[in-house]
Amino acid sequence: MTRPPEILAIDGGGTRCRVACEVNGQRFQFESGSCNVTSDLDGSVTQIMRGLNGLAAEIGAEEADLLNIPCYLGLAGVTGAEKAQEVADRLPFQHVRIEEDRAPAARGALGRQDGALIHCGTGSFQAFQVDGHARFAGGWGARLGDEASAQWVGRLALSVTLEVQDGLHPASDLTRGLMDHFGNATEIVAFAATADAAAFGRLAPQVTKAAAEADPLAQAIMQRGADRLAFALAHLGWTSDMPVMLTGGIAPSFAPYFDAPLQAALTPANGTPIDGAISLAHDFRKEITG
Repeated sequence: MTRPPEILAIDGGGTRCRVACEVNGQRFQFESGSCNVTSDLDGSVTQIMRGLNGLAAEIGAEEADLLNIPCYLGLAGVTGAEKAQEVADRLPFQHVRIEEDRAPAARGALGRQDGALIHCGTGSFQAFQVDGHARFAGGWGARLGDEASAQWVGRLALSVTLEVQDGLHPASDLTRGLMDHFGNATEIVAFAATADAAAFGRLAPQVTKAAAEADPLAQAIMQRGADRLAFALAHLGWTSDMPVMLTGGIAPSFAPYFDAPLQAALTPANGTPIDGAISLAHDFRKEITG
């Protein structure tokens, strides 16, 4: 390391935690494990510090050398200022800003331009940005929201399969396949009783595949998700003259179910959440250094 980095940026999500910096114009990055400060604060702090230690080794520094550098963290599970302060009190950084992980995702995808973001991975949320200020909807987790996420799609497919058992819909290839996989309704209920979001999400590819093959029940699930996403964007303030970016593994599968104006607005994302975290870290540094 010829000189220390100007900023540190951390993007911590339910799947992984990325810690990054830039030295002499070159980006360095280290990835550690799951980081959700609401469901597992102790584990999240451990993963953040593991990532910091790994990054220090990457750039030839000691961990202590990085603690006085302005650090921006976008973390899953930050539900407000009180939670952000609780996390900050557990970390050794001298200059730190902590926000929810939706903020760097929006900055990464949209940059500083006006527009909207639809993110649908294991979880989901929507963002709307004007003049550099972002508003959000969703992202409240599997129990209370995350509509149109992979876990939501997988969970709804099992609900529809049980409705078929009740005679409320004709069976389809999707529901027959799920019933063959689990064996019977009792096993579906037993699975759902203990399954986490990731386990439900692993069923989503069966739904998207069936929908692409014109399975009516799968298409109805995808249409329901697409309608919910469009509803959220409209209420956030999106208009058809503004670009919309899709991020997350299942998000592109909803595109055929949007109406024509929304389909026409779809635009490739500018970057990733860690790109957004780095950009926000530079903003934070400018604020504290003048």
